[in-house]
Amino acid sequence: MHQYLFYIGDFPIRAYGLILSISIILATGIGYYLAKQDGRYHQHVVDLGIYCGLSGLLGARLWDVFFFDWEYYQDHLTEILNVWQGGMAIQGGIILGVITGVLYCHYHKIDILAMMDIAAPAIVFGQGLGRCANLLHGDAFGAPTGSSFGILYPPSTLAYHTYGTQPLWPAEIWEGQLDFVIFAILLLFRAFPHIKGQAFALYVMLYSLARFFLEYLRGDYTGLILGMFKSAQMTSIVAFVIALSCFAGLYFFKRTR
Repeated sequence: MHQYLFYIGDFPIRAYGLILSISIILATGIGYYLAKQDGRYHQHVVDLGIYCGLSGLLGARLWDVFFFDWEYYQDHLTEILNVWQGGMAIQGGIILGVITGVLYCHYHKIDILAMMDIAAPAIVFGQGLGRCANLLHGDAFGAPTGSSFGILYPPSTLAYHTYGTQPLWPAEIWEGQLDFVIFAILLLFRAFPHIKGQAFALYVMLYSLARFFLEYLRGDYTGLILGMFKSAQMTSIVAFVIALSCFAGLYFFKRTR
């Protein structure tokens, strides 16, 4: 793990920021390819990638600050945008990124559901690379495994400051791997006849399902809502139910209209 890849003078090039930037660029490239293959809207993909990428980073940061770390940041307001300290919640990034994309599509009179289907594989691919950034930075880490199996983080990371030399579950690695599996499933799904909007709904369902169960292995926060689920699990449940309803509703609406 290398939090700092190299220095330009006294300025550090952080692995976290570099990998996140690469993930946005490559996700935009995949979106461009899929839009070009679809035969429409490819001229908007780069702008969408920039706007949604930046708003996604902002949403991820604010979600983490207000839902996970507000006890700290309420006394350190000037540090809220210090993303290099760690603390980015992907669910907040998805929500604000999607809202930005919908507003962009509405303004430019783009078919929103069609663009969401194009964007779904690109988004989850970017998430998978983003988990590589978490690994290099030592955040979004797992809980102690209680055995010799697990990741040992270096002393400079938040994971080490939290659990010391205990081996931790590779939660961020497994989530990144599952993101790439979801990416492949979405590409396969798009290769067969489906109803507009269902590919994005499938993406939300699959990611919410994966995230729900992986949260049992996470150790970077342990607070429970109603004594049952972590906040990310509650978000996953709500997102899964909404996405499943949309997936089924799109099918039945198409069949009956």
